Amino acid sequence: MSEQALLRAENLSLSVAGRLLQKDLNFDVRPGEILALMGGSGCGKSTLMRHLVGLQQPVCGRVLYGDVDLAEADEAELARIRSHFGVMFQSGALWSSMTVGENVMLPLTEFADLDEEAVEQVARFKLALVGLDGAFDEMPSSLSGGMKKRAAIARAMALDPPLLFLDEPSAGLDPLTSARLDDLIVNLRDHLGTSIVLVTHELSSIFAVADRALFLDAKERTMTALDAPRRLLETGPEAVREFLRGREGGPR
Repeated sequence: MSEQALLRAENLSLSVAGRLLQKDLNFDVRPGEILALMGGSGCGKSTLMRHLVGLQQPVCGRVLYGDVDLAEADEAELARIRSHFGVMFQSGALWSSMTVGENVMLPLTEFADLDEEAVEQVARFKLALVGLDGAFDEMPSSLSGGMKKRAAIARAMALDPPLLFLDEPSAGLDPLTSARLDDLIVNLRDHLGTSIVLVTHELSSIFAVADRALFLDAKERTMTALDAPRRLLETGPEAVREFLRGREGGPR
């Protein structure tokens, strides 16, 4: 594993309600890369993401941010570490009673030492960065599905985290909106140097944005491949190649 890794999973095993989902996971997240977590439904992609941000504790193994084991960190240390993470959950999870601007300002108000004017300026900048310049005073209910996803990404980026976690950002979106969201994700990596962990089952997104892809095998209950998506399509294990060529989308 790279010594420069931002985050490392070592011998990690995951379970839900006492059922083992994945075991013996070993991988890292590197600076400036987009790592896709892929696999069939129920393989544990979203569960793995929750472990990577310290929301769930592993059955065994560990997740390291630097030299800190997230499962052993106290609340103060875990809060400090999480300020380095930006997280967009699958639904977007915007507060419906707040304007879009207030949603993006929330982490800044809670964790940044800025006055009100500076907080608003940063929030407006983050919204502009995701193409929502005019949405600051809008309510989430007035936004389209794609706009809600972009607003959630703006909120996740509010504190300039070095690591961004996106859970199914393209779920439920039409192909054009999904492609625009892929472009946004690549731009965040290219222009801000943000490292991104992307949970997705959308093959078009995997091929369009991922530097590396980690395949979680639901049957074997472990990772069976980790490499560039096109290399996996050409030379990966048969189950991985079948997955990558077996759905609509594919390379674009």
